[in-house]
Amino acid sequence: MEEPLIQDIPTRDRPREKLARFGPAALDNAELMALFLRTGVKGRSAIQIGRDLLRKYGSMGALGKMSVTALAKEKGLGLAKASQLIAAFELGARVAREHFSDVPLDTPELLYDFLAPQIAHQAQEQVLVLMLDARLHHTGTASISVGTVSETSAHPRDILRPVITHGCYGFILAHNHPSGDPSPSVADERITRRIKEAAELLQVRFLDHIIIGRPSPGRSPYYSFREAGLVK
Repeated sequence: MEEPLIQDIPTRDRPREKLARFGPAALDNAELMALFLRTGVKGRSAIQIGRDLLRKYGSMGALGKMSVTALAKEKGLGLAKASQLIAAFELGARVAREHFSDVPLDTPELLYDFLAPQIAHQAQEQVLVLMLDARLHHTGTASISVGTVSETSAHPRDILRPVITHGCYGFILAHNHPSGDPSPSVADERITRRIKEAAELLQVRFLDHIIIGRPSPGRSPYYSFREAGLVK
């Protein structure tokens, strides 16, 4: 069934009016996107454009990881609307990061909630180092490397350099698996052991190595080497 144009929707049910009456939680993702897009194109409302984008890319998270250039090529967008959407996604990500600024990152569940919006939907592996103070509060993130869809390269000295440079109490190593399956590879286990040995020599706390995947029935969306007993 074809989506009605916004001007054909009863006034009280249009996205802007629904938000004013009931709050943002009353709107679905496509309706929220429509507020940023503002206008559609001939035969397609802003809501329909939002629904089509979500159907094509599968989730808001995946859509939010697109570049402005790639998103601008989608039918009904262009550079201005793509920029508005990317800005909205980035604002949401920054709010999420601020939420964790005073929360100790001391469990794999919290780490997943903190990291998933940033790297769970990346098409390439990305290695991050989360720097922590003595209360395990996040003080900064260093991007170590971005690899191919299947592997990335990160030497222990590159991982530990920002930790030492910033005088951190401890750190967490994190990377994503673009496949969505967070199960560790032999290489993941090998680098974890090497980082553990190097951290002990330098007397800094290596608190965890967490692999970020995506939710799927029957498996966790992350793998924690601390939970597995390799990091203590």
